[in-house]
Amino acid sequence: MDKLPPDHAMPLPAAAFPIPVDARRQARSLYWRGWGVTQVAAELGLKRTTVAAWKQRDGWDKAPSLNRIDDALECRLNTLIGKEAKTGADYKELDALMRALTATARVRRYEAPGGHEGDLNPKVANRNAAPKKPAPRDHFTTEQVEQLEAIFEEELFAYQRDWWAARRKRTRMILKSRQIGATWYFAREALLDALRGGGNQIFLSASKAQAHIFRGYIIQFAARAGVKLQGDPIVLSADTIPTGEPAAELIFLGTNARTAQGYHGNFYFDEFFWTYGFEELNKVASAMAMHKRWRRTYFSTPSSVAHQAHGYWTGERRNRRLRKVDRVTIDTGHARLAAGVLCEDRVWRQIVTIEDAAARGCDLFDLDELRVEYAPDEFANLLLCQFVDDSLSAFKFNELQRATVDAAVDWRDVDLLSPRPVGEREVWAGYDPQESEDGDNAALVIALPPDGPAGKFRLIERHQLRGADFQAQAEFIVKVLARYRCTYLGIDANGVGAAVWQLLRDRVRGVVKIDYSLEAKAAMVMKAQHSFARGRVEFDAGWIDLQSSFLSIKKALTASGRHVTFRASRSEEVGHADLAWAAMHIFINEPLDGQRRAGMTMEILGGEEAGAAGDAAGGAGAPGWPGARLGGERAGWRRARLRLRRSRAGARTPPVDRPARMLAQRPLVRAAAATRRAGARLPCLAAPQLGDPAQGQFDRRVARPGLADRSRDAAARGAGLSRLR
Repeated sequence: MDKLPPDHAMPLPAAAFPIPVDARRQARSLYWRGWGVTQVAAELGLKRTTVAAWKQRDGWDKAPSLNRIDDALECRLNTLIGKEAKTGADYKELDALMRALTATARVRRYEAPGGHEGDLNPKVANRNAAPKKPAPRDHFTTEQVEQLEAIFEEELFAYQRDWWAARRKRTRMILKSRQIGATWYFAREALLDALRGGGNQIFLSASKAQAHIFRGYIIQFAARAGVKLQGDPIVLSADTIPTGEPAAELIFLGTNARTAQGYHGNFYFDEFFWTYGFEELNKVASAMAMHKRWRRTYFSTPSSVAHQAHGYWTGERRNRRLRKVDRVTIDTGHARLAAGVLCEDRVWRQIVTIEDAAARGCDLFDLDELRVEYAPDEFANLLLCQFVDDSLSAFKFNELQRATVDAAVDWRDVDLLSPRPVGEREVWAGYDPQESEDGDNAALVIALPPDGPAGKFRLIERHQLRGADFQAQAEFIVKVLARYRCTYLGIDANGVGAAVWQLLRDRVRGVVKIDYSLEAKAAMVMKAQHSFARGRVEFDAGWIDLQSSFLSIKKALTASGRHVTFRASRSEEVGHADLAWAAMHIFINEPLDGQRRAGMTMEILGGEEAGAAGDAAGGAGAPGWPGARLGGERAGWRRARLRLRRSRAGARTPPVDRPARMLAQRPLVRAAAATRRAGARLPCLAAPQLGDPAQGQFDRRVARPGLADRSRDAAARGAGLSRLR
């Protein structure tokens, strides 16, 4: 013992200490294996109250069975793994326990979010690995149809429930306010009807683009049940369609419905009071629903009493074909039709104003604000379902209707979805600014100009702004016009428009300031009337707001009562008809007669004598022309050229090989060695559309040489020449 090294109080290695036991975990394990609390406490040398507290606090009795199995597997596996000499039975047990542990992991994956049967059985995943048969396109299961029906029922307003209750009526005719959800509702109604075996559904509108509003609503509605609809027309299949019934088609038609005689089914005629040629279109539409199983639904905001559909609404057209004793009188007043009535001619009619919609649950509007935004007559027409008497309007409704086209079909050279809708062709634009944040809307209209006196103004894009200051208005115009090569932009320069014009004059090409006056307004209205009367304007038939805007302009006397002017019927403080005035800013850029104002180029070749003669005759080097003086201080001949370059304003015609007698509406003058002398007259550069009778021509005076000078000019002709070309 004396040979042992001295004790220097060095710590013993960790392996020399006994392994600590987690008594709490061991107590839980024993309890889960069936031991009682008292037995566990006695086995581990603990107080019974301590074990009971652990049991209560950790919720041993509430633990899922999978946790208990994992604990038992862990204990047994650790025991077998720690055994030094293992027998064959031990290895078999280890293998079985590991498989059991793997099974518990699969169960946990199955119970987790997104778990499926393949997590429990790998063979299921192998079966699904084979190529699958593609799911049917545009197909609805019974569960999906029921889901859509529940959504449809939940989101209806009370007046839309009236339409649903009357869905089995053969003919429905609804006069409704704008933006109360009629197109939205009938798109859903038609889809659900088709899914329940109702057959084909045909949607007819003034233009193809407007008909596709139905299509957009239907696609959005189907997507809420997880179905992605495609195609035009859309061909539906569903588990709810009765056996033997063919798949239903959803067909979307514009004004090209004249070629749709082969279709058959229920049809919905949207905005039929704003469709040009209603009589002809309705013959085709009614023929599509001639079978007794099909239904017809007409719905629209009212337009003019002169529209062809007005007689259908009042029943007068039916009476014209009957004997007097067989005629019926139909009360189409709002008081009778507010709740929907099956009238004497077996047509179910209803009138739903914006006030009716608000009273029956539609909370999407602020009526007080709308009364400020719209003129009384336009509010009554578009929102209170009252017809317009266009005999008081400056523009005739039938002429406006004749200008409508189906832009998506008829204008093959315009693609508004493209970054450059018309390529590099020039466009003209008109802007009617917003007077204040609380005033009327601002309006921007873009048009392709006519190619000549017989060409047409094609209005391709329109926008309205509200609540924007002058800088926001200017930025919006720049952003929209960035897609085009705009060569003219007419802006009303009164009020806020003056600030908008100042911001744009250096940023947009061809900005023209329009100062409103009685003469200017009269000229713009006359030009627009002339263009509509001769069929020189085209716009999409879905632009109901533009038509309504023109109809709201009426003749009126000024405050003095001495002059006639044009205004929209609203209070004097607030403007109106913004889209119409913006469009007229475009029309007036062309001369009233539609003729092109050709440019002029004058080239003068002469010497000192010619220059002196010019000075004596006209007070300038070039007779009668400012800023072009020929001759000089040095001897010999000197050549100077004065060019008058025609602007791009005005209608374009093929060039003519003859001396031009007129200048452009906005000529640009460039002269060499320009000097200004007394007596020279400058061109009048006022905007031609503001009452200038000469339509932007120069007010010029050309001096002619005297008889004494003519012989001298003839002698010098070999050396100098004055010519006008």
